[in-house]
Amino acid sequence: MKRPKLTFRQWVGWIGFALVFLLTAASAVWRGDILRAGLNPQAPFQTYVPPPAPDYGRPGAWALREARAPDSGPAAVFFVHSTTFDGGRDWNGPIGDPKADAYLRRVVLPNYAGPFARLGSVSAPRYRQGSLYTRLTLREDAREARAFAYGDIAAAFEAWLARHPSGPIVLAGVEQGGELVERLLRERVAADPALRPRLVAAYLMDVVTPVDGLSSQIPACGQRTQTGCIVGFSPVGEGNDGAARRRLRRALVWDARGRLVELGEREALCVNPVTGSTSTAPVEARLNRGATNATGLEWGAHPALLAREIATQCRDGLLRHTEPKSESFRQAGSWADRRKSRPYNLFYGDIEADAQARLAAWSAQRAS
Repeated sequence: MKRPKLTFRQWVGWIGFALVFLLTAASAVWRGDILRAGLNPQAPFQTYVPPPAPDYGRPGAWALREARAPDSGPAAVFFVHSTTFDGGRDWNGPIGDPKADAYLRRVVLPNYAGPFARLGSVSAPRYRQGSLYTRLTLREDAREARAFAYGDIAAAFEAWLARHPSGPIVLAGVEQGGELVERLLRERVAADPALRPRLVAAYLMDVVTPVDGLSSQIPACGQRTQTGCIVGFSPVGEGNDGAARRRLRRALVWDARGRLVELGEREALCVNPVTGSTSTAPVEARLNRGATNATGLEWGAHPALLAREIATQCRDGLLRHTEPKSESFRQAGSWADRRKSRPYNLFYGDIEADAQARLAAWSAQRAS
């Protein structure tokens, strides 16, 4: 029995179905590439005209300016935020971009500046940050855009120092912000014999930093009572070896000329925030002081902490950790948001306790 021949309309329908299927499959496979391409400025950085520079004498140039939580201490904290600007036409984000500022206020400040709120006054400059696109490619243009942001941070730091000519200071940064703070420590703080003794500690969160790039004047923290040192770590889930390899393979670090170059075979810094030391021994979850999702909290509000949740270990230059079980610690948001710093902080309680312990040690040293 012969099969009935397909009509022209049926042929068109089948062809249309096949095309839709192929387009859907291609979109699923290459979706990331398509979205990444949409963030590409499509112009060489050498010919790019950056947004106007911020004036750090004006309040609008600061996301936080001398912000204090109830019962805060005597320290002054300089905090540099992570990437909040996606990109598009610009290699570097303009000051006051509404979408970037909303993400900064809602996600980054409560989760990552929050652990330092009780140390004293906290200031966080807005700056012409490298866009998210600059962190998704190793192109020379992207490296130059990321290096360009350092000029703003250096200027903001000088304006901040003028308001804090004495007393204990803490520097902290997350992701791109930590990268910029690391350079600031080496080039500005370590080189100043009057400023260096004021440093309680520096915190480089979600940052790959080469051990041999640290200044001997500001070493890695070896124990919790040590001051004038660096707590730096880059967290990766215990079971995610692929992400760990990519993190190190794609890491860019500063060279002596202020350029961003590949980490290569250099050893990366890992100070475990749970112990406040460079020990590579496994650390049980019972010692974890508390993870939290502080997204949406107002400044000064202390989040509820979920303690004894995360086991950790410094291994191969990365902070490997077990994954929390709570639904509060799941990546959410757009494709771009899922490529930024996590919208929660697994080590909020640990960093908070560490910073308070070092400030107490710094104060005791000056009193003796």
